[in-house]
Amino acid sequence: MTEDRAPAGVPASHSVSLERGLSILDAFTGDRSVLGIADLARAVGLNKSTTHRYVATLTALRYLQQDAETKKYFLGPRAVDLGFAAIDSMELTRVTGPLLQALADETGFTVSAAVRDGPDVVYVDRRRSTRRSSLAMDLNLHAGSRLPAYCTSMGKVLLAFQDPAALRHVLDHTDLARRGPRTITNREQLLAALARVRRCGIAVNDEELAPGLRSFSAPVRDRSGEVVAAINVAVYLTLAPTTVEALAGRLEGPLRRTAAEISRRLGHRPALEQGSS
Repeated sequence: MTEDRAPAGVPASHSVSLERGLSILDAFTGDRSVLGIADLARAVGLNKSTTHRYVATLTALRYLQQDAETKKYFLGPRAVDLGFAAIDSMELTRVTGPLLQALADETGFTVSAAVRDGPDVVYVDRRRSTRRSSLAMDLNLHAGSRLPAYCTSMGKVLLAFQDPAALRHVLDHTDLARRGPRTITNREQLLAALARVRRCGIAVNDEELAPGLRSFSAPVRDRSGEVVAAINVAVYLTLAPTTVEALAGRLEGPLRRTAAEISRRLGHRPALEQGSS
């Protein structure tokens, strides 16, 4: 469509339609939280008919809502959810950064933090050790990278603490394809593994995502006690050719301690602490 064509001097990948839609959302501020079509048209520099078309689309997608009496618009639930998600993400990465770096430096391995998005995990932070003799690994992963939840340690943590209905929904939309030599491809076996994660609070990935890769993960909880993220330590067998049990004995303590401290800084207080306060 010509209306989505980038103007001269702007990269061809630039979406004018997306820019216009976002500019409409940007028009809603603290002192201008309810706006009519004419207000929005002036704010974004479009004519009323074009503005109405964008507003209708945003309303259908629940980014905007219309007041039945005044016919004016205000931000809808999806825009509000997006704002809260951004706030939570910024708070999480602000807290995790120095603690993950300390964990990477203590263990010598690469450490990461991730959140769940449907059947995937999305990396929000990743740190390598600053030690000269670093045992860090590089899987070409970075903030924003996505991996299937079922075959990663962080994904197992984030799945394990879902309520049964939500977990069932995720698994119904997950293809348990083989990714590594030890990938769990049977649903009942995966559910049993997730039950073990809930009991012990640590998830292990033993060559389930890729050959030669192991990782250990622990949950991060927010002030309500909900598991909102996971952190992990990733290890290549070529760098640490030992048993899973030996690695767990070395890494679980620092991993649990770091996860607990991140949770504490997010406002989480374990039940015993809450009962004594």
